[in-house]
Amino acid sequence: MAVTIIVPIIVSVLSVIAAYLIGSINSSILISKAVSGKDIRESGSGNAGATNMLRTMGKKYAVITLVIDIIKGVAAVLLARAAVAFGAYEQCVYLAGLAVCAGHCFPVFFGFRGGKGVATGLGVLFMWNWQTALIVLAVALIIMAATRYVSLGSIIAAVLFAVLETINLRGNAVGIACVIAVAALLVWKHRGNIARLAKGEESKLGAKKK
Repeated sequence: MAVTIIVPIIVSVLSVIAAYLIGSINSSILISKAVSGKDIRESGSGNAGATNMLRTMGKKYAVITLVIDIIKGVAAVLLARAAVAFGAYEQCVYLAGLAVCAGHCFPVFFGFRGGKGVATGLGVLFMWNWQTALIVLAVALIIMAATRYVSLGSIIAAVLFAVLETINLRGNAVGIACVIAVAALLVWKHRGNIARLAKGEESKLGAKKK
């Protein structure tokens, strides 16, 4: 009896820890150091993410960063689903999604200074509910294209997904909590952008960083 209780707990915890460690592998930091010898966090906006890579290192490395970060989110949730097949609790699929985003934002391998979690969060959202994720992505892209503010599109997308999934997951307390937590984390990581948007000082996509 004890084994049937302990094994699911251990497998679930390990899957969540693995998700956090996957998230902690920050591609923008690794790529910038390998290519230029400099930490991306010391350039541009100081953020370890695809948008800052675009502004400081160009489209090629920005796309590579974006793809890798999305894959991290996908891989973490897939790993959690595999863990469920080996006895982990279903809720770890949502907990792993939150953990990989937390790892990207606060990477243990890089002094807990990471990116804002948008691309990794996108990968997670598609694995949680691809239909809702497509709607949210479309809205985000429209906002980004209309305003040229990547941050604004990201913030609205995070909030919209949380609202839609909270409705969709009614009855699943853990799932709802994780969805809201991911959205809250992404919005909180954009708090500086929110302040600059309010002042009209936010940098637009394609504009040179002053």
